[in-house]
Amino acid sequence: MLKENKIASLKLLVPCMFFLMLGFTPVQLSPRLKEKLHNAVQSTFAIDGFNLELLEVSKDINAKTAVELGGENLFRIKKDEKLLGFVYLGEAPSMKNVFDYVILFNPDLSVKKSKVLIYRENHGRQIGSQRWLKQFIGLKVGDSVTYGKEIDAIAGATISAKSMTNAIAEVLESMTVLHDEKVL
Repeated sequence: MLKENKIASLKLLVPCMFFLMLGFTPVQLSPRLKEKLHNAVQSTFAIDGFNLELLEVSKDINAKTAVELGGENLFRIKKDEKLLGFVYLGEAPSMKNVFDYVILFNPDLSVKKSKVLIYRENHGRQIGSQRWLKQFIGLKVGDSVTYGKEIDAIAGATISAKSMTNAIAEVLESMTVLHDEKVL
């Protein structure tokens, strides 16, 4: 009876361990998101044949940042070894789901462009309009970014617009840390 209990426990333990291990694997970008990221860089910098170099951030420095910088979300943009800028790929909450966005930076760490890549809700899509997103262009590390103050509100997209504004503020704050720590 004891042997049967051990076998039954092992049969339950092995699948649990498998699913637990899946939870700790690095997040991989979907092909659709990779393509959208590539297109955003290509159109913003008006270039072909560029490289996205993943920026590795140590756990100690990452602990000081407002956003998670592990995985595939922060890259140097280079062409022929020339630094063109940086790109941050993030995810932010909307009313019931999340949306994927990108922030493209000039080499001086000012925002060149921000863009919503994948929006998964029926309401609030206005945050993807370049008319609204252009408010973020030119912001630099250390700049104040507050929804309803420096950034105009959007009727019908309050949650997503606040979320996008907060996300950009946190990324700017994190880029400040990386700059101060000489990572960038």
